Amino acid sequence: MTVATPWRSSPPRPHNGPRRAHAVVIGTGFGGLAAAVRLAARGYRVTVVERLATAGGRARVFRQDGFTFDAGPTVITAPFLFEELWQLAGRRLADEIDLRPVDPFYRIRFADGTAFDYGGSAKAMRAEVARLSPGDVEGYEAFIRASERIFRVGFERLGHIPFNRLSDMVRIVPQMVRLGSHRSVFRMVAGYVRDERLRIALSFHPLLVGGNPFETTSIYALIAYLERRWGVHFPMGGTGTLVDGLVGLATSLGAVIRYGADVAEITLRGRRATGVRLTSGETIAADVVVSNADAAWTYGRLLPPEARRRWTQTRLERADYSMGLFVWYFGTRRVYSDVAHHTILLGPRYRGLLEDIFRHRVLASDFSLYLHRPTATDPSLAPPGHDAFYVLSPVPNLRAAIEWTTAAEPYRRRIAAFLAQTVLPGLAQEVVTSRVLTPEDFARDLLAYHGAGFSLAPTLRQSAYFRPHNQSEDIDRLYLVGAGTHPGAGVPGVLSSARVLDTVVPDPATLRETA
Repeated sequence: MTVATPWRSSPPRPHNGPRRAHAVVIGTGFGGLAAAVRLAARGYRVTVVERLATAGGRARVFRQDGFTFDAGPTVITAPFLFEELWQLAGRRLADEIDLRPVDPFYRIRFADGTAFDYGGSAKAMRAEVARLSPGDVEGYEAFIRASERIFRVGFERLGHIPFNRLSDMVRIVPQMVRLGSHRSVFRMVAGYVRDERLRIALSFHPLLVGGNPFETTSIYALIAYLERRWGVHFPMGGTGTLVDGLVGLATSLGAVIRYGADVAEITLRGRRATGVRLTSGETIAADVVVSNADAAWTYGRLLPPEARRRWTQTRLERADYSMGLFVWYFGTRRVYSDVAHHTILLGPRYRGLLEDIFRHRVLASDFSLYLHRPTATDPSLAPPGHDAFYVLSPVPNLRAAIEWTTAAEPYRRRIAAFLAQTVLPGLAQEVVTSRVLTPEDFARDLLAYHGAGFSLAPTLRQSAYFRPHNQSEDIDRLYLVGAGTHPGAGVPGVLSSARVLDTVVPDPATLRETA
């Protein structure tokens, strides 16, 4: 399996017979590529426009000094969502992508040095919980059963349907009340287990989708069962192989992908989307427009204020956004064979640190980290005898008064020192390649509103009907996919947002052809 490589724009394919309805997709993140595959499979003529030189969005790939670094998503769950896309193109995911199970899913290291291996085996998890807190075993198993109940409703029944009308939300309120969705994830977990370390281990998942466990609706507790149901995987060659694969599916179905094509605005006729205008001045006409750009950017920058009724500038500014991300990618000349593929290193504070990030918007002196070591599963991502890593620290988004041009390097050094003291001894002498991303890079490169790593925060009042709809409330024939729309961030959520298009985008045969 080869690692991801930059794709050149594919040339338009000749076609005979009547011209087909045209869809323009903005962005080549997982949501945009999945949308392109689904629309092309339905018979649309598809053009995908990407402002960067390579595909992937948050899932793009960095290569330097012989190392391959996945820029963003590293935890692959619910692989059937990828399998569906391959099937739409008449192919098999397993023939092209080598997905390997990761076990444990995560190694959690608490501030006192205690480690907890969080995995998918019910027997192994029972033993881990018993080792940490024997009195919480029954409570843990009750939590998993509750997670499954939420999963059956929140993921299986609601994750792939649109919430275009308030009545759609009203209809599910009784189920949400029964499931206790008004509670936060942490509050739900605390109702089942007493050990504070275990409460942290079972409640951190919202951070993977940009949420504060103390504020994120307990709907997101379904992640625990989702991981138990399908496992956690990593594609050999890195997450970029999935990007490569989706590009290949889309182009095999006739989609055209154009790189360096920066969208200045979505063109309108009245309240109907008619295509996009690029910063170059070129206009691309379309029957439907699908935006995989950040939802707040789509409304705030690509549409004029007078065209917006619901997502006004005032509403966008009042919304809650996810935290920012500080990510340090580095390679070492040494192999740290005792470090797991996914490690979560917790600092001395949990609630207080999250309040500093989400509420006080200050760069705290302590931190909790996610350390990704892909070479634990695929050594080919680094030169022989070397290891590839990235370490991610949740930080305030750009609403905070942090000057990252001066704060980034001191912060990186503090993280390096912490890693050297905990799981990567001698790190300073072993690093041979390095690069850093801050919230300012997310804002500049990915047009992330306020530099937020995951768009709108997954609070109850910003979920389902209260999130930007997959079918725009303001503009006809404009559709949204990605982290900022329903059902939310994370790879399963983003792929599910594209799945919703099958319901809300009309059949191409019903639309008149554009130029």
